[in-house]
Amino acid sequence: MKLHTVLPLLAALLFTCPARAMTADQFKSERCVNPLGVDVDEPVLSWALQSTQRASRQTAYEVLVASSAALLATGTGDLWDSGRIQSDETTQVRYAGRHLTSSQQLFWKVRVWDEAGKASAWSQSASWTMGLLENTDWHAQWIAAADPNIPSLLLRHDFTVKPGLKRALVNICGLGQYELTLNGKKAGDDFLTPGWTMYDKTCLYDTRDITALLRTGSNAAGIELGDGMYRILATRFKPPAWAPYSFGPQQAIAQIRLEYSDGSVDLVGTDATWRVTSGPITASSIYSGEDFDARLAQKGWNESGYDDSKWSPAQITAGPGGKLRGLSYSAPPIKFYEVHNPVFSKTIAKGDVIFDLGQNAAHVPRISVSGPAGSRVRIIPSELGDGLVSFGSMGEQRHSVVWCDFTKATDAVETWSPKFFYVGCRYLEVKSFPPEGKTDLPVVKSIQATVVQSSSEPVGKFECSNDLFNRIHTLVRWAQRSNMMSIMTDCPQREKRGWLEQDHLNGPALRYEFDLSQLFAKMTNDMADSQLVNGLVPTTAPEYAIFGAKKHSDNYRGSFGDSPEWGSAFILVPWQQYQFDGDLEIFRKHYDAMKTYVAFLGGRSKNGIVDYGLGDWFDIGPKHPGIAQLTPIALTATAFYFQDVKILARVADLLGKPADAKGYSDLAENIRTAFNAKFYVPANHDYATGSQTANSIPLVMGICDPANRAAVVDAIVADVRKHGNAITAGDVGYRYLLRALADGGRSDVIFDMNNQSDKPGYGYQLKMGATSLTEAWDAGRDASQNHFMLGQINEWFYHDLAGIADDAAAPGFKKIVIKPAFISGITWAKASYLSPRGLISTEWHRDAKTFKLTVAIPANTTATVYFPAKSPDFVKESNLSATKSLGVKFLRIENNNVLFEVGSGTYHFAAAPQSS
Repeated sequence: MKLHTVLPLLAALLFTCPARAMTADQFKSERCVNPLGVDVDEPVLSWALQSTQRASRQTAYEVLVASSAALLATGTGDLWDSGRIQSDETTQVRYAGRHLTSSQQLFWKVRVWDEAGKASAWSQSASWTMGLLENTDWHAQWIAAADPNIPSLLLRHDFTVKPGLKRALVNICGLGQYELTLNGKKAGDDFLTPGWTMYDKTCLYDTRDITALLRTGSNAAGIELGDGMYRILATRFKPPAWAPYSFGPQQAIAQIRLEYSDGSVDLVGTDATWRVTSGPITASSIYSGEDFDARLAQKGWNESGYDDSKWSPAQITAGPGGKLRGLSYSAPPIKFYEVHNPVFSKTIAKGDVIFDLGQNAAHVPRISVSGPAGSRVRIIPSELGDGLVSFGSMGEQRHSVVWCDFTKATDAVETWSPKFFYVGCRYLEVKSFPPEGKTDLPVVKSIQATVVQSSSEPVGKFECSNDLFNRIHTLVRWAQRSNMMSIMTDCPQREKRGWLEQDHLNGPALRYEFDLSQLFAKMTNDMADSQLVNGLVPTTAPEYAIFGAKKHSDNYRGSFGDSPEWGSAFILVPWQQYQFDGDLEIFRKHYDAMKTYVAFLGGRSKNGIVDYGLGDWFDIGPKHPGIAQLTPIALTATAFYFQDVKILARVADLLGKPADAKGYSDLAENIRTAFNAKFYVPANHDYATGSQTANSIPLVMGICDPANRAAVVDAIVADVRKHGNAITAGDVGYRYLLRALADGGRSDVIFDMNNQSDKPGYGYQLKMGATSLTEAWDAGRDASQNHFMLGQINEWFYHDLAGIADDAAAPGFKKIVIKPAFISGITWAKASYLSPRGLISTEWHRDAKTFKLTVAIPANTTATVYFPAKSPDFVKESNLSATKSLGVKFLRIENNNVLFEVGSGTYHFAAAPQSS
């Protein structure tokens, strides 16, 4: 018997043999693994399940939470023993034990019962540590320098640790950004912390375990501060109309908690006994760069015993006004990733050198330099280079060129990297300057750049037989990575703003690649903090840039500050979180504020129509891209108003608010009627101008009457063909174009649009030399060269080409839909997605003789599998008739697909192609 026949038989036999019980893994508290600083009273716990047996289900669970690892090991849950709970829930289990206190460490584990009532062994343990739950738990004060204009502050304090230290924690917020050291060693490995917020509303603090950094006896704490987004000063940075701005002077608050084996606790907090001085960072700007004069560095300043008598006493401040919040309101930390070394260098005029890193990414440069003391090098980043670097995409005309200066302290080789600055770039130009009054120049010994991004966990992989599509996937992913900070920025080299429309339009494309549940929850808090009292949600959050108003309190913004397609992220981002994770916590927290936003849109409407905003930004029309050209602004604005109301109706029902649910349902239907009356053109069977965006949005949002849907899909196809399979939809419309075509069974058209390099689009950008997704379809050199805005194609790669989708009937991938697009031109595709409930994967192959589909479904879930065949009798699973295979249930035949329901496990479907 041939090997390819034996293996499927063995796989089938495997699932009929006795198997091990289910086990639990992927333990999270408040969306994080073993987090520190949880600051909600009832954290949400989650886990996933593993099983080697098909159709495995959880029927019950028990959670133990203990105050020590030793107690938990004995099976004692002194804080919470849930008992056996009859439930299949694994992702939204709320702690319901004894009252929790600040800084408390908790240890937990779980066991589950399967479909046969068999209990698993207890899982491995996990933990979480509480933050500071009340303002009164802070025994520290905000401190700063007397001079508010110092570019970068150093703060220090000596303290004593007694014998018998058991655990040491620090809670710290340093604004704009901080680096904490204990005895000269950095605490943590993150970058640009804390996360960016509206500092007058929310200030984020970090909780760190610093036990290993302390010693018995004398110790020293050092804090170094930079401006970040907290303070934008008019230095070499040319501020546009909305800058400079400042939330206050650089300042910090920190509290060290020392716990001893005898049960005693000492607290060391920032106060007037701390000492402060200026540091060697002489310019600190998240936009224009960071300058460092090594001659000003004070060796040993952050170690115990340092003579700080020439330093000044810290000044007590009131802080910037925002409430101190911990992990439950924070984004994952930004961390350092791969290092890019130059792939090419070129010496130009005056001995200056241009280095090509080979990849446009969010970089922190690092340079080693020889030469005389007092000599200086200037690092100038750029996205574009063609012999010489080009600064057009860096915002040269608006904000000036960016650079970092490093001045040497000695004649030896010195190495330096910015602490509070990063930039999107591919090229680094280095200029050299001699010491004052001398001619000897410094020499670059080495230069490289480290990629920085959010530490949000990668969860997706995709690959297919089309090399261009694989390159497009990578192109988009680089832009996603480059803009994942403590918010999703638009671009890493220029604005670094949180433009909100990208977050929901690219939401699924992002979530298939990374676990962004914590980041998006934090960003929704930013939206709430940025919301005006009249309900307006501005186009950016945090709203540092104020468009169309003189100050934040004004209840007005111009189109660049208030556009429904942007502000609707306040509702659409949490909705996508519910779809992907089954998480309603964001709606519970912000429901009333969301109602206020919808009421604001209602107040701007006339007879159900909303007519203002930016519309389909950057669509391809006759003019330079910008505000919508091909689609009426009223069409997109009203459609998003409808979508917001429709979602709130569903949310109200889920939250147990029936009166709200009915009111919003009725309002949504009224808006839908008004929309169709104004924009649907019966004679043409399309909407408004007939643009790709105008027709796609009503289809996907459920505005189009069912009787007209097929004709509107045909109109989209006709428009695409009329333009030579070219894209005309912009930022707002493109995701809906993809979804309208894919949902309408026309992924072949999506293939034709994107499998080319001659017209503006992804392939064209690659042909023009892009290594990350650009802002404009045509990769225009005056536009950003690292922009995730148009990256919605990655959603299609996972959701449609590979066929991994959630089932609306059971969000959070409790029920899964496997529906690959077997399209001409693609012979195979594979993808995996680590969902909150476990790993989902698909892999399909097609040739002249066979369709093959392998599917892996995690335990405690089910999936509906679409397989191209005329009858289930033609389909085999693991070389058996699919209708007789364990875990497989035939459902129905639909549009030349046989539909099966499968439980958890791995399945191998195959059939010969059948003529229609």
